[in-house]
Amino acid sequence: MNQNYPNPFNPSTKIAYSIPVSGNVTIKIFDITGKEIKTLVNEFKNAGTYDTEFNGADLSSGVYYYKMETGNFSEIKKMILIK
Repeated sequence: MNQNYPNPFNPSTKIAYSIPVSGNVTIKIFDITGKEIKTLVNEFKNAGTYDTEFNGADLSSGVYYYKMETGNFSEIKKMILIK
């Protein structure tokens, strides 16, 4: 999973990711306290490269995290929303 771009962002950003084998993929957004804010992706994807957009227009400025899970792979990255 790549770092979101742009970062910091206002109000939207893109998250690009690649998966080496087909499988179910989830990408979720969390606030600084660990509360789940939104699920961006939750579906079966064929092996390949994808991107998804996150719009934080309804959120306050701050640090957010996004977590990607597929198969036995999991990764978390940080992003910053500045309004």
